[in-house]
Amino acid sequence: MQDHANRPLTDFIEYPQDEMLSRAESFLDNCKRRHTIRSFSDRPVPKEIIEACIKAAGTAPSGANHQPWHFVAIHSADVKKQIRQAAEDLERSFYEGRAGEEWLDALKPLGTDAQKPYLEHAPWLIAVFSQKKGGIHTEDKNTNYYVHESVGLATGFLIQALHNAGLATLTHTPKPMSFLTDICGRDRDNERPYMLLIAGYPSEDATVPEHALVKKPIEEIATFL
Repeated sequence: MQDHANRPLTDFIEYPQDEMLSRAESFLDNCKRRHTIRSFSDRPVPKEIIEACIKAAGTAPSGANHQPWHFVAIHSADVKKQIRQAAEDLERSFYEGRAGEEWLDALKPLGTDAQKPYLEHAPWLIAVFSQKKGGIHTEDKNTNYYVHESVGLATGFLIQALHNAGLATLTHTPKPMSFLTDICGRDRDNERPYMLLIAGYPSEDATVPEHALVKKPIEEIATFL
């Protein structure tokens, strides 16, 4: 059996336990300030900031390290307009009954509807795609493993990186999302739209639904054995 190559772990930093707790609590406080919003300013955000956040997303763990994701960062006003038109067409049918009463009732406290002006107003949209085949090199055509889990992790990294940089975000998942494949010019045979992220500064009148501020306590989300 051929040995796999390894390198010594040289960049791990161990902190005293009191500092570990302080850092964990500080990170928690930062996470509490992350909110999903639906009112964005059109203030420009430099491309370099979005690039750095996408690079952070690319460090996420993935099945066999195949990194089965692709991020399309959209700044073009024309492309954003196309996405808004396609998304609102789908959303109208969703809110007119396709979703079902239970789903629509669950959304009512959030105040969502079929109108998505932020898809044009925000400075950046980031379309996240998952890949069925690939590998650690662009030209690889191997089967990717744990694709959904891997892309979910990378998307979480991206959301937190954008928040840490000082930007607000919104996750948008219209169904079906195949229009993103066409508008973004991606490979329909190998890639599947996973999520659309809206990123930018909040508008001056941005609000957060009280419903979204209710988070389950630690006793309900974790068990320590």
